[in-house]
Amino acid sequence: MRRIAAQMLCLLTLSVPTFSYGQTAPVVVELFSSQGCASCPPADEFLLELAQQRNIIALGWHVDYWDYIGWKDAFAHPAFTERQKAYARALKQRMIYTPQFIINGAESPKAGRRAEIAALIQKYAQLVPEADLSIRRVGASYDVILQNAQSTGGYDVQLVSVSPLETVEISRGENAGRRLEYANSVIGWQNLGRWDGLGPTTFATGVLGPGRYAVFVQHQNNGEIVAAEWLN
Repeated sequence: MRRIAAQMLCLLTLSVPTFSYGQTAPVVVELFSSQGCASCPPADEFLLELAQQRNIIALGWHVDYWDYIGWKDAFAHPAFTERQKAYARALKQRMIYTPQFIINGAESPKAGRRAEIAALIQKYAQLVPEADLSIRRVGASYDVILQNAQSTGGYDVQLVSVSPLETVEISRGENAGRRLEYANSVIGWQNLGRWDGLGPTTFATGVLGPGRYAVFVQHQNNGEIVAAEWLN
């Protein structure tokens, strides 16, 4: 599988596209990666480029199942691996692997090709959000205000904190000797609560520490992401 993934990732060497958008709601691009995965650096570079694009919330989730090779990924967490497993169940995939892109919680490009990822970003950027999300700052906290859901049901309101840019010198494992840059590595994640979509609701983040934060609203059980925004 890793050899196949490496062949797929060689296609990521194309230039990063510039996207146009039909709405202001960001598209969430998640990358499951690892500093211990030899096939991951091209995907990490692509996420770094995507993070510079307007209206893309690029999130790097570092998994822990490659740590045994000899390099412990400082950003990895078992909960992030569990998130990837939950996506595998939701998308009816038989296994998890790195690198893996997931677009708006709904689709995972089979080949990891930039053109395919770009097409999916364009697709979801043109959709009308399924719910209205607005942010109000209250001191060191934020209120996340949700209303006008197109359908009822369970939505999970997720808050993530990221480290916008990190440079890592890797001395062991498959990427030994490499100096790699990582964009928007997730360093914190919590569920603010569940919204039934029946009426306006406000979720408070509580006091937030340093770093950059994003919030997204996702159908329960790792379904499609229907609204998202950066808090800061």
